[in-house]
Formats: sequence, C-alpha cells, structure tokens
Amino acid sequence: MLLSSLAIALIWALNIALDSGGHFAFKLAAIEPAVDASLLSHWRHMLTRPWLWLGVVCFTGEFVVWLAFLSLVPLSQGVLLGMMSIVVVMIGGRILFHEHFTPLRILGITLILAGVAIVGLS
Repeated sequence: MLLSSLAIALIWALNIALDSGGHFAFKLAAIEPAVDASLLSHWRHMLTRPWLWLGVVCFTGEFVVWLAFLSLVPLSQGVLLGMMSIVVVMIGGRILFHEHFTPLRILGITLILAGVAIVGLS
C-alpha cells in the first residue's frame, strides 16, 4: 500500500511538473522581442525557438503520465488533484514573467489548495 501511494504521489508530481513546464515553455516561445512583428513573422519566430518544442515534449510526456495517473486513482479524485498545476502555473507566472496576483487570483489559489488538500486526505 505504501509503495502504491508513493508511486501515485510521484506520478502526480511528475504530471504537475510536465504540465506546468509545458505552459512555461509555450509562454517563453510566444514572447516576441519585436513589438511591430507581423503575425506571420511572429509564428515563424516561435517555430524556431527551442521553447516551443520543449513545450510539445512536456505536453506529450504529460499525456502519458496523466494516463498512468488516471489508471491508479478514481477519475473524480485525479481531476481534482490535477488542478494543482493551475496553482503552480500561477505562481510560476508571477516568478518568471512578473505577472500580478489580484485578490481574486489569491482567493482562487487558496480555494484550489484547500480542495486539493481535502481530496488528498480522503
């Protein structure tokens, strides 16, 4: 039982890391240094950036890990636990991209963390 719980926790953490990493990589790929760039040149620039391809790899890996995670936990529990990546992305956006926390975002983070804690304890 302990080994199974540890495996589930490790797969869950890997899922969060890959999902969040994919979002961060896509954001880095989408940042365009030239403000007046046309839409076509913006997309060409993104396609040459390694961040875009790292994001694709992260989301591909996350797909496989997510399936493994769902094979070990009930769907209702797995989906709720998967929402933890929203919190990680919001905190990472603040740290990496200097995005702001509004009171509603802080409330959302708090509610998600409470929900994950409740589901994790059940």
